[in-house]
Amino acid sequence: MFYLIGLGLGDATDITVKGLRALERCSRVYLEAYTSVLTVGKEALEEFYGRELIVADRELVEQQADRILEDARETDVAFLVVGDPFGATTHSDLILRAVQAGVPYKVVHNASIINAVGVCGLQLYRFGETVSLVFWTDTWRPESFYDKICKNREAGLHTLCLLDIKVKEQSEENMMRGRKIYEPPRFMTVAQAADQLMQIVQRRRGEGEELGLTEDTLCVGVARLGADNQAIRVATLQQLVSCDLGGPLHSLMVTGQLHPLEVDMLQL
Repeated sequence: MFYLIGLGLGDATDITVKGLRALERCSRVYLEAYTSVLTVGKEALEEFYGRELIVADRELVEQQADRILEDARETDVAFLVVGDPFGATTHSDLILRAVQAGVPYKVVHNASIINAVGVCGLQLYRFGETVSLVFWTDTWRPESFYDKICKNREAGLHTLCLLDIKVKEQSEENMMRGRKIYEPPRFMTVAQAADQLMQIVQRRRGEGEELGLTEDTLCVGVARLGADNQAIRVATLQQLVSCDLGGPLHSLMVTGQLHPLEVDMLQL
């Protein structure tokens, strides 16, 4: 059996009872480590779960997914995912591969950033399309996320912005030379995300474009949701450029039309 188990958002204790019981039956346990991270390390998880964990980075999953599933024919195998298993589209590929290979599977759900953001006071059913903000480089500065945010705002809807994570990434030079040398992990902050949006706003204003959001648009920055030290900051886009919400992971919400109840909740 192949188990896809959500771990929740905080620490080792956020796993569900059902998820923990399934994990305890498994002889091989993988910890997905490239779409999100918990606030505790691998060692803390191993101590609480009572199992050795195999860190599954992007390279391992992409190159050895078939072997992982083949093992699940003979024994129980768990694949642990921070948040909910379907919070990242990459995990749907594992399910499709399991079905195609005739490997039985079970999914154990858990809380994810998609629903945990409701803690800030914005109502979940008033959100539009979720977007991802990536780190810009000198030669690559995509802006498609801005257009999607504006489209949501035109419909009166809020936008959840998932912020970039760079774990076990190679520089262009090392990649071209085939050197297995990896850059230090990087996690986009709310301030960095707000700064990129501000740059787009300023550039498009200079081109005479009608703006879908401005420096004064109300936003919500959150960090480490689900942890005891989670942080929530309600401020304008411009104000968030200088905010410090501490360690990862961060997410940003751009508000649309606010319901009076949401206004009251945001003031707490």
